[in-house]
Amino acid sequence: MDVKKYTDDPLKAGHLDGADNAVRRSQGRLTVIGAGPGDKELITLKALKALQSADVVLYDALVNPELLEHATHAEHIFVGKRKGCYSYQQQQINELIVSRAKSNGHVVRLKGGDPFVFGRGAEEMEYAAEHGLNVAMVPGVSSCLSVPAAQNIPVTKRGAAESFWVITGTTKEHKLSDDVALAAKSSATVVILMGMSKLSQIIALFKKEGKSQTPIAIIQNGTRQDEKVGVGTIASIEKEVQRQQLANPSIIIIGEVVRHREHILEIQNKYKVLSMEYQDIT
Repeated sequence: MDVKKYTDDPLKAGHLDGADNAVRRSQGRLTVIGAGPGDKELITLKALKALQSADVVLYDALVNPELLEHATHAEHIFVGKRKGCYSYQQQQINELIVSRAKSNGHVVRLKGGDPFVFGRGAEEMEYAAEHGLNVAMVPGVSSCLSVPAAQNIPVTKRGAAESFWVITGTTKEHKLSDDVALAAKSSATVVILMGMSKLSQIIALFKKEGKSQTPIAIIQNGTRQDEKVGVGTIASIEKEVQRQQLANPSIIIIGEVVRHREHILEIQNKYKVLSMEYQDIT
């Protein structure tokens, strides 16, 4: 058997002959896919091709359900978490991947953002590989970059930020990551995922470093139709969160780059006014 033939590109499985497909089905395979931040158009072409070849799709809560329309011949199983309630525990998901792959063939694990950015995609691939499955990964558009960008907030900008941190707000012990305190000491942009329950602690750390006036933005349901954005400073953001009732799923962005959003809006409004004045004259 030519091993490379079966571990090459998982999206080419549909072009194998009947005997080859039978071998692949008996062995089973897993493709972990990043679905992007929420907007259904922010998914890669390669990910769509994998969905189209899926026999089973296991999808999370942050995945846009409209993407499942591309997996027309697959069984769809929701394995996500909503409001702290798990439909499946992680070990159960691992076992489901293996059992469905061995019985059905191609399992696609569809995750929000990029599965290698706080997505446990690497853990699921390891488990699947240890149980004899062929595994592959299709990267996704990570929410830590794309959600701020969609609101005209760059994570780096010349003269404002030379680097950026991406930190989980809640560790597996349900505590605030120690890296937040380190990041607060730097001049880098700080992007915190899953941090809304720890917002008061985050604010306290930045105030301790004398950064009460540092700009901060919180974006809930980024790139979706129900997106909400709160912008302020370290000193004022908690009032804005309360006013808008901002909650998870949200991304927190801290740093001078947040000012770029307002600056762009000012420029656009300025030229809009000038354009209207010009039209009145002509």
